[in-house]
Amino acid sequence: MKRILFLLLTTVMALPAEAQIHELGLFVGGANYIGDVGPTNYISPNELAVGILYKWNRSPRHSWRASFTYGNLSSKDADSDMAYRNTRGFEIENNVKELSAGLEFNFFDFNLHESGFLITPYVYSGLSYAWFNELYIDTDGISKEDGNQSSIAIPMTVGIKTRIADKLILGVEVGARYTFTDNIDGSNPDNQRRMRFGNLESDDWYVFTGLTLTYTFGQKPCYCD
Repeated sequence: MKRILFLLLTTVMALPAEAQIHELGLFVGGANYIGDVGPTNYISPNELAVGILYKWNRSPRHSWRASFTYGNLSSKDADSDMAYRNTRGFEIENNVKELSAGLEFNFFDFNLHESGFLITPYVYSGLSYAWFNELYIDTDGISKEDGNQSSIAIPMTVGIKTRIADKLILGVEVGARYTFTDNIDGSNPDNQRRMRFGNLESDDWYVFTGLTLTYTFGQKPCYCD
């Protein structure tokens, strides 16, 4: 992990400064979790998620991207379409704080120094590091906190963005995160092994869905010459 981060940092620092154009802005939307409690809908935001993001555009087709996002996570068996979950009646509440960095790729040229209408679908992936509460579910079926936990995650984001003003970019995106933990929902606690349940071979997911609004600034890059 440290070697990967060091390689990304040195690669970015080695790129020529005159090719920079930057975006800084906000993410506002919703979050949902997918695991061993509640429904299994992949895109079903039911809690607030907010964040900040930064992009360093390297060409009209790609940019380095970094973000910090905070989201609440909750789920109830009562909302599931699985009969055994309805009968079980578990409920969980958690929150996730995520740092993410990686590469965003535009399907169409998105040259911010050209005039006129701009729009493109895009995809984003890289590495995320997430912090959340260690949970277990007690005999009452409600999640309880039992310390803190963290995990690496793989972000898989698709979206579409357009320029809405001279220096403002509006985007809509859905980003699923595959984590390397099975305990966002308290189904596989380290300190409460007797409380384990569900599919212990399947890791949890969480999803951020929402809007991004970024402000652009920086010198005209060399790819516009």
